[in-house]
Amino acid sequence: MLIVGERINSSHKMMAQAMEARDVTFIQKEAVMQVESGANYIDVNAGAFLAEESEVLKWLVEVVQQVTTQPLCIDTPDPDAAAAALRLIRGKAMINSITAEKERFAAFLPLLKAYDCDVVALCVDGSRVPTTAEEKLEIASGIIQSLNQEGIAPERIYVDPVVQPLSVDPTSAMAVLSAIEMIGAQFPEVHRICGVSNISFGLPSRRQLNRNFMVLAMQRGLDAAIIDPCDEQLMANIITTNTLLGGDEYCLSYIKAYREGKLAER
Repeated sequence: MLIVGERINSSHKMMAQAMEARDVTFIQKEAVMQVESGANYIDVNAGAFLAEESEVLKWLVEVVQQVTTQPLCIDTPDPDAAAAALRLIRGKAMINSITAEKERFAAFLPLLKAYDCDVVALCVDGSRVPTTAEEKLEIASGIIQSLNQEGIAPERIYVDPVVQPLSVDPTSAMAVLSAIEMIGAQFPEVHRICGVSNISFGLPSRRQLNRNFMVLAMQRGLDAAIIDPCDEQLMANIITTNTLLGGDEYCLSYIKAYREGKLAER
């Protein structure tokens, strides 16, 4: 399971305040904490700053790279902001995200080629937000085929079937779970990713929903997730579920996690 740490995101009030104040210590502490908790990528998002997004995003890249060599996930719908950030990247990166919208696809494609990035392919086509598994699969198929035709290898693609909050659509979880399974069956070499915490937006006890949704999604084939890796119980659930699904030969990762105290009941 590939983990993208979601905490450095300007949609969170304290994080936005730290970015606005250029609080290096705060941002770097968040980055290190996520890496130590098991994040494979660190997501950086400055979308709340609109006209200043490029400058804040560049600052985030520089600040985070001072304290970790883990790759970054550049989280922006703006290709100009993404390009500005990618010029500062050391090593591999991920772009979050490309969509089926023609203008956005065309704008991001040169960046994927120039920087050899992994890419999150969001199941959005500009005319609708897909709500059924079939709609999500249809959009995913189009994006995957278009990327393949442009020379982007399947293993570089992370399809996001778009998680809508249960508080908005009570069928959202089941639609996403079915889409994960259907996309995996049709495109086995492509990864499946989602922003797990979106499922609980607007509801109480959000971590309870997130943790259980993660387990269900893994059972359907999710192999990457944008999550808070500092949620120790969520990470314990991921380790345990991977073992139960046969992804942990001789349960070695499970045993190692137990010895490191990562499976303690909380």
